Amino acid sequence: MKTEQQSHHHSRRTLRLVLFSLLTLATQLAAFAQTAEHRVTYNTIKVDGLDIFYREAGDKRSPTVLLLHGFPTSSHMFRNLIPALADKYHVVAPDYPGFGQSSMPKVNEFDYTFDRLADVVDKFAQQLNLKAYTLYVQDYGAPVGYRLATKHPERVQALIVQNGNAYEEGLRDFWIPFKAYWQERTEANATKLRPFFELGATKWQYTHGTRKPNNQNPDNWTHDQALLDRAGNKEIQLQLFFDYGSNPKLYPSWQAYFRKHQPPTLIVWGKNDYIFPAEGAAPYKQDLKNLETHLLDTGHFALEEEGEQIARLIHSFLGRTLSPKR
Repeated sequence: MKTEQQSHHHSRRTLRLVLFSLLTLATQLAAFAQTAEHRVTYNTIKVDGLDIFYREAGDKRSPTVLLLHGFPTSSHMFRNLIPALADKYHVVAPDYPGFGQSSMPKVNEFDYTFDRLADVVDKFAQQLNLKAYTLYVQDYGAPVGYRLATKHPERVQALIVQNGNAYEEGLRDFWIPFKAYWQERTEANATKLRPFFELGATKWQYTHGTRKPNNQNPDNWTHDQALLDRAGNKEIQLQLFFDYGSNPKLYPSWQAYFRKHQPPTLIVWGKNDYIFPAEGAAPYKQDLKNLETHLLDTGHFALEEEGEQIARLIHSFLGRTLSPKR
């Protein structure tokens, strides 16, 4: 027969096993809840009658990071960054009209200008009740984002700039045929720009300036090219190429915004980018006091080769700048 001491010892061991099992279950449930919270969701809302697609992850009570994509891609360019930030931030990445999974009205049915794209993103942010956010801008995301910032400076908590131009110094040799098109909107000048809508140019944007071009995932340019090849899309993109000429005229107002409002700014710039070279990153220091700059040894789509480093830099920067949910 068991002694009283043996029974007591057995009871304590059973209790420890039960407590251990409960603790393990609680840990697993917490991990599951955290994973669910960080999982990326794929959503669509109506803005001015258009379907605007967006990716979203993270706790909505946390500070928001609004990711604005470039050409010729979409929120797809942020597919890896979103979950990397979602542990501490509410992350939202929309597709502009004519891009990604959003509506693509024909060029004669929608005003494809950067003013209009910014207006749609502004209304999109209001519908999602994004009252304050960090803006992450890349390529086309800069003229869209800086229009938002100058219109609603009180909403912008910080800036993250990845190859996003706001200075004349950033418009170098690549832009010569574009400037000719802005001056004379002729078919001859348009013909010089149409090759940028073809597969070779799309692939070049992802591989040029990278340390290891063979490490770049071909799904990127085949995905983007499939969207460019939709009927009517190249006419849309040509219209935006022309309207890009409206952006340099606004550079002084964007720079005035930097000087007046001094948003904390992180620059993570692919320094080998031929489209937006590193010369475009340097002038930000003329106007911004709270500025952190990292020139990365990669090309235009820096997230593809330096995504993990960029995510670490963002966590460090926003951790000092904002007060994320712990």
